Amino acid sequence: MSDKYLIVGLGNPGKQYEATRHNIGFMVLEALSRRAGIVGKSESRFKAMVGLGRLGSYSVILAQPLTYMNLSGEAVLKLMNYYDVPPERLLVIYDEAALPFGKIRVRPAGSDAGQKGVRSIIQQLGGNQQFARLRVGIGSPPPPMAMPDFVLSKFAPEEQKHLPEIIDAALDAVESWMSVGVEETMTRYNGRLLLPQ
Repeated sequence: MSDKYLIVGLGNPGKQYEATRHNIGFMVLEALSRRAGIVGKSESRFKAMVGLGRLGSYSVILAQPLTYMNLSGEAVLKLMNYYDVPPERLLVIYDEAALPFGKIRVRPAGSDAGQKGVRSIIQQLGGNQQFARLRVGIGSPPPPMAMPDFVLSKFAPEEQKHLPEIIDAALDAVESWMSVGVEETMTRYNGRLLLPQ
C-alpha cells in the first residue's frame, strides 16, 4: 500500500471562478504547492491538476479536480486507485458557509453536510465517509443574497487582507494532520479564530 498522502482542494476550474469563496480549497492547495515547491500539471487521465513531491518528510500527491465541484469524486477515486491511497490518507479541503470567516475546522469523517463536492467523493467511494476534511470558513451570505450567488462571489476587500493568515493556518493544519494525526490537529485548530487581533 502507498505511503503517500493525497491532499485534495475542491473548487471550480476557469477564470470566472478564480478567487471566489467556493474556490478556497483551490487557493489552499495552490499555497500548499508553493510551500512544498511542487509544480502541478493537468492530467487528463485523472481529470485533475496533480503535483507529486514532498511536504516536509512526507510524500504527497496534491490535486485539484478539474471536473467542476459536483463531480469532484471522479478525480479523487481515479487518484486513490492509481496511487493505492487508502481513505485514511486522504484529506479534502473546501469552503464552509456554516463556519465564520476566519475559522477552520478539521473532521476525521462524516456526511457531506450538503457540500456537493464531498457528496460526490462519498458516492464514488461507495458510501465510505471515513476520510478527513479541512473546512475553511467563508461565512454566510448577507440577506437577501442567495447562497449560490454568495459562494460564487469574490471575497470582500477586508476579507482579502486576512486571507494570507487564514491560508497559512490551513497549511499548518495540513502538516499537523500528517505528523500528529487528526485528533491532535482538531485540538490545535478547531474553534480558534485565526483573524489577527
